[in-house]
Amino acid sequence: MISRVSDEERRSIMGLTEQLKDVLYDCGADLVGIGDISKVENSDFNVGIAVAVSLPKRVIIDLRIAPTKEYYDLYYSLNSKLNDIVTAGENYLLSLGYEAYAQTTDRVKINQDRATAIPHKTVATRAGLGWIGKNCLLVTSQYGPAVRISSLLTNAPLECNKAIDDSRCGECRVCVEHCPARALKGTLWNTGVQREDIVNVEECYKKQNEIMYEHTGIEKDLCGKCFAMCVYVQKHCT
Repeated sequence: MISRVSDEERRSIMGLTEQLKDVLYDCGADLVGIGDISKVENSDFNVGIAVAVSLPKRVIIDLRIAPTKEYYDLYYSLNSKLNDIVTAGENYLLSLGYEAYAQTTDRVKINQDRATAIPHKTVATRAGLGWIGKNCLLVTSQYGPAVRISSLLTNAPLECNKAIDDSRCGECRVCVEHCPARALKGTLWNTGVQREDIVNVEECYKKQNEIMYEHTGIEKDLCGKCFAMCVYVQKHCT
């Protein structure tokens, strides 16, 4: 996004990028990535900003056995935190005269296929934050898939990271083998692979509801086993 510009324009773009990152980090983001989304389906914006917050290690360790009430509460509190982070980014960019749209939970609509128009995971891979694992979750090198993510869309001239187009999971099948629903297909992701090639979505959601209710009495499609067992998460937790 910063090619073919003068040195002065380049400095301005890099300055704006760093200032925006500071806003997002100050609000509690653990990871921030910026990517070119001009070719992403359904996008009316050129730039996507992905943010991630990590899960506490104690919660991850418990999830290796079963979902917990603490994880359920954390799921919503982290979503709220992410809403605040991307909204702060939106307000900052709007105050400078740029278009910006925070993809908060109250704005993003989930369709009948359990999908959204511009998935946070798509923005995150375009922003170089991580890749899609065999568990169909964003995998970051720092925390593995033990993160909650959100995104912010804009037309502001920002310095973009290099996108990640291929999986880095290699031959690992830990998440596949530990999936209670046997819903994961072991497919290595790249940008041409569809979600349905990686996971049986309906079987996944069905089993998540069963397990969550069995262990907490709460009706919610949350499990966490596939990311809690990930080798990247294991490294993070040691």
